[in-house]
Amino acid sequence: MPSGLTQGHEVVLETSRLLLRPWRVAEAVIQRELWAERDPRVPPHRRIDADGHPTVEELEKRIRTDRPSSLGLLAVERKAIGDVIGHCGLVNGGRVPDGEPELAFELLRRVWCQGYATEASSAVLDWARSSGHRRLWATVWDWNTASRRVLAKLGFTETERTEVDPVRGTTLFTARWL
Repeated sequence: MPSGLTQGHEVVLETSRLLLRPWRVAEAVIQRELWAERDPRVPPHRRIDADGHPTVEELEKRIRTDRPSSLGLLAVERKAIGDVIGHCGLVNGGRVPDGEPELAFELLRRVWCQGYATEASSAVLDWARSSGHRRLWATVWDWNTASRRVLAKLGFTETERTEVDPVRGTTLFTARWL
């Protein structure tokens, strides 16, 4: 079971293999790597643009100016190695009903298929439940079968709601009662 520690106002979660914690400025290079690895079907505003933005420096600035919050993406660190492999947390994208939070996760390709996304997301679900959230949402592209499998393992079910983009595919809205 993950523990939700509070250091000041920062959320820190721990599982047997992972530590989920606020990002450190030096880890902006990992965030940039995540941006660079994104599937070309992901909307352009979430990929590195033709001018190379966001740069590592821009990502460092974002990390410096982020305020501790119960919403946000936590760095996912492997405890045994001490390396950051992605992020997981709760976001408020404004696309889901009643201002409820949305689970989000993204890991570097080199660590896919090792159960880290499920483990990190499970820790966030446990923390969300203990924080009083009643339901979480997650949006996922219809073509993203790996993330759809993770969400199914976590008990998320597809709802009737979808958003169709003729170029990028269909966004599925999934939900899970806590």
